[in-house]
Amino acid sequence: MPELPEVETMVRFLRPRVQGAELEEVVAYDVALRASLRETRTPAKADLLLRRGKHVLLHTEDGQWTVIHPRMSGRLAWGQVDPDDRVRALWRFSTGEMRLVDLRRLATVGVFEGGEPALGLGPEPLEGLAWLPAVLARSRMPIKVWLMDQRKVAGIGNIYASEICFRAGIDPRRPACELRNVEVERMVEVIPTVLQEAIARQGTTLSDGRYREPGGQRGRFALQLAVYGREGAPCPVCGALVSRCVQAGRSTFWCSRCQR
Repeated sequence: MPELPEVETMVRFLRPRVQGAELEEVVAYDVALRASLRETRTPAKADLLLRRGKHVLLHTEDGQWTVIHPRMSGRLAWGQVDPDDRVRALWRFSTGEMRLVDLRRLATVGVFEGGEPALGLGPEPLEGLAWLPAVLARSRMPIKVWLMDQRKVAGIGNIYASEICFRAGIDPRRPACELRNVEVERMVEVIPTVLQEAIARQGTTLSDGRYREPGGQRGRFALQLAVYGREGAPCPVCGALVSRCVQAGRSTFWCSRCQR
């Protein structure tokens, strides 16, 4: 967390405010970020802001890329933030200020020169999934773990992997290569549907309230969650109790009746 929908929400909010603006100053409040951010050249005109997987990429006309990976607890905020928010870095533009808020200090920032940085990510799931059947057929990884592997497909994390498996009616523990053709076809349909629905609702804000879009609004997809974080609650489709297990060190939630 944040995952693809949350990072896409940040970028869509920030893009019209950042692209075309002058980057006037960068301030690293956290000593862990000072070494990388001191390489940022200012002033410089920002000409591109985009998302790759769970990363935010800022490009300036002088050829620099700034790559921000929010990881578990980071988010980008525009303008003022709450007094108890931990602000680790600030980018001051001619149009306003962008802050990296990160309570657990897990987010990373890198500054690179030249072409777009190679991040070692798999394909973007919103750019077509025609390749998916052939790739799944070669993997014995549990399907939910496979979805979370950023080298396989970019941007999907724990929340949306659980929800995707539920929507597709697939047990998250099943090896990817054992899915039937009709199940893979459902995955091809469900993956972008779930992600686009979450983007339309500005992502998911959980009970801890840490994620908010840059303007401070909470993500509304939490109201749509069918299984994630709902262990012991009734499945919204069949009424069976939602189950939980641990896969690759992360909690997995599913309905044993709907996801056989």
